[in-house]
Amino acid sequence: MDAEPVRWLTHEQLRAWIRLEAVAELLPPVLDSQLQRDAQLTHFEYLVLAKLSEAPDRVLRMTALAATTNATLPRLSHVVSRLEARDFVERVPCPSDRRATNAHLTEAGWQKVVDTAPGHVATVRETVIDALTDEQLRQLDDIMAALLRRLDPDNTLRYLP
Repeated sequence: MDAEPVRWLTHEQLRAWIRLEAVAELLPPVLDSQLQRDAQLTHFEYLVLAKLSEAPDRVLRMTALAATTNATLPRLSHVVSRLEARDFVERVPCPSDRRATNAHLTEAGWQKVVDTAPGHVATVRETVIDALTDEQLRQLDDIMAALLRRLDPDNTLRYLP
């Protein structure tokens, strides 16, 4: 049985891919650096706090929080332990399922999100949003939606309407 021939990228496709790859490598350290400097948080810790801040009653099951942050349960558990040590999050039994554990954003955690969000948004604006025209931003949104439909067809991360 013959293998399918390789569909090599055109020059334009390769250039776009290399640029996407470069942004994917360069953006996370920029976000991490700002959050570490200003809030003593990693980007992933901030993401966990932000997801909890957006949840009803600021509570999510650990499995749901893992899904929406694209983390394994062991990784999430380790990060939640660090956030618990700082009194930003607490684990509580799930009232509807004794086998499950919920993560709850504490008042201190809520205040950390409130205090941290303005600097994070400023960094996002400076590095991404303000570099684009309104039309480019609409195109970026369309492009990211198309990629997410391929990468996350079940909308596990809940980024698609």
